[in-house]
Amino acid sequence: MKKIDLAAAVRKEGSEYPPPYDRQCATRVRHALGDAAGLTQFGVNLLRLRPGAWSSQRHWHTAEDEFVWVIEGEVMLVTQQAEESLRAGDCAGFKAGVPDGHHLQNRSNRDALILEIGARDPEKDLVDYPDIDLVWGGARGNLHKDGTSY
Repeated sequence: MKKIDLAAAVRKEGSEYPPPYDRQCATRVRHALGDAAGLTQFGVNLLRLRPGAWSSQRHWHTAEDEFVWVIEGEVMLVTQQAEESLRAGDCAGFKAGVPDGHHLQNRSNRDALILEIGARDPEKDLVDYPDIDLVWGGARGNLHKDGTSY
């Protein structure tokens, strides 16, 4: 069968960010749909953002494109340039290598459901977090901006 059983997809609540950067993402919930389908070239996640939760720290990828589509609710897309409301049916994309950090914040009083799709190239990709002392270095994991490990 090809149908993905959402209940069987790996569910992850919170984040792997080091403290104190994990706090804003503590209540986010992701279901790894791409992994459940055995996909290896791109990832697909179903993200639930509870009121007050962030999708991530503001970031950008050096080698991975990203795409988000709001299925239910409303979130605020925060980028370097602006803030923009995204509602059910709205989508946004982020090209690899463009240093415009972005993330979603749920500032509403109800859950938001978002489909996330992104390339998978962890050997080449670095993730920069412009607002905080954090870089994700692929196999090297979470690093300080000076390159030392957390």
